Amino acid sequence: MSTTFLQRLSGAVTLAGLLALNAVFAAPPVTSVPKVDLARYAGTWYELARLPNRFQERCTGDVTATYTPNPDGSVGVVNRCRESSGKYQVSEGRATPAPGVDTGAQLKVSFLPSWLQWFPLGRGDYWVVLLDPEYRYSVVSEPGREYLWILARAPSMDAAVYDSLIEQLRAAGYPVERLVRTPHAVVPPPTATIPAPPDRSKAL
Repeated sequence: MSTTFLQRLSGAVTLAGLLALNAVFAAPPVTSVPKVDLARYAGTWYELARLPNRFQERCTGDVTATYTPNPDGSVGVVNRCRESSGKYQVSEGRATPAPGVDTGAQLKVSFLPSWLQWFPLGRGDYWVVLLDPEYRYSVVSEPGREYLWILARAPSMDAAVYDSLIEQLRAAGYPVERLVRTPHAVVPPPTATIPAPPDRSKAL
């Protein structure tokens, strides 16, 4: 292998690394929406798309998340998905407001056993970064952009709405090309499909 080839290879690797770093530093900081009414947010949400993650490696479809406010201010969480075998995987957890944040838009979620959920380790960030004013769809992420979920009240969404969300997320620095769409076995009636809202997009 010639020295010239190695120099070119090294240069290409260095350039790729610099471009990747530049993309990271060019992205604006992740911010949550100003306020989330957790009582309105309660109920079942359908996952429409997500960034691949190790927690959901066995989930092939019918992914839902159900939130139930508790009297102590925490939120009960039940995540459910269908595996390739047809079996349903269910995970139960608890979300609490992030320290010093009372907007409802930034939570800490733990799926540890109930007697360990007070422990600070094992709690993940749950930030609502986009939210429809009518609570018909929500986009959830965290400060590092490693995780991303697009959720809706129905298992389908108007294509124009979805495309608008994707463009907003792309502009905010998310790797939207890696998003995986989530299939749902039950197709909702037309009245359950989320209509396109008026042009009231919010900055992330």
